[in-house]
Amino acid sequence: MRTIRTAAALLAALALVLLPAAPAAVAAPGPVVELSKTEGGKGGEITVSGSGWKPGALLMLLICGQGAPGKGVIGGTNSCANTEGRAATVDSRGAFSTKLPVAEPPKPCPCVVHVAGVTGQQDAVDKEFTVAGHPTAPLPEASGDGRLAVLAAVRLDGSSGLLVWFGAPPGREVVFTVGNLGPAAVKDPVFQVGTSHGVFAPQYEERQWRGTIAPGEKALIRLPAELTAGAHGDYQISVKYAGKVLVEQPWGVGRPWGVTLFWVLLAVVVPAALFRIGMAVVDRVRPASGAGRARATGTRTGPRRRRRAPARTPASTPASATPAGPGDEETTAALPWFSPDSAPSAPESSSPTTKGHA
Repeated sequence: MRTIRTAAALLAALALVLLPAAPAAVAAPGPVVELSKTEGGKGGEITVSGSGWKPGALLMLLICGQGAPGKGVIGGTNSCANTEGRAATVDSRGAFSTKLPVAEPPKPCPCVVHVAGVTGQQDAVDKEFTVAGHPTAPLPEASGDGRLAVLAAVRLDGSSGLLVWFGAPPGREVVFTVGNLGPAAVKDPVFQVGTSHGVFAPQYEERQWRGTIAPGEKALIRLPAELTAGAHGDYQISVKYAGKVLVEQPWGVGRPWGVTLFWVLLAVVVPAALFRIGMAVVDRVRPASGAGRARATGTRTGPRRRRRAPARTPASTPASATPAGPGDEETTAALPWFSPDSAPSAPESSSPTTKGHA
């Protein structure tokens, strides 16, 4: 009996030891990041590898200042050496490995290697790293404890005006409701609003909201977001607070067809104007015709003015002819190549007859 009791006690103790460990054994591991070196100087290079990521995800690798594991990067990507960043694609096994050049971030250390998902996975992992020779400073304190959570659906307010149709920068307002889940009030929180297009990482800009959110209260947040001039396609707006992404909202921007219409009209109007100018120049420099010369010199080409014929002398007037009245003036104009005195004499057949005259 004593042996049976001892065996039962051992089995019970073994069950108590193994039962808590069973769930941990089947729990899926999260994304992991490993560095080949934890310290390096500017101009060097380290190898960043990871496992447990979603296959096919696109990752962004940066060296950032003002960051610490578990606290995130204060200031977002504005605290990172963005020009020296690298991208990596996760393979089918959920692993990746790439080389990252060591660069000095714009903010002082403590520094981290920041690995964040761009597409396919939105997780972020910070690994502590020391940039040799880079200045250090304590991490800035956050306002309150930063425990803000989104309580309602996110929406985009605003519409595109006529100028946006002609390529002006489109703008919207990101509207969402947050609640303070922490024990302390949050005063004038600073959010980070970023826009991304395609596979590119979002570029964040700080937007401060004026007001105080007491513990247990909620507030309606409105933050402006603007794209570059001529932007069109599918965009995504992200809002971060205290290093955590609070909001992600897609934004479809139409093509600025007014710009296309402008270039089409320009392609039609300019050649037509040049054609008209060229025709005017050709009409000005070509030789003038007879009618054109007449117009150029100002001479009249209409009917000539009628001239009054010279009065006949009594000697040449036949006796039977009656005196000419005031309305019986000669209306036939003299031919231009004969003068009145040198006109040819009329033939005898046309002379007046003298038959019957004494």
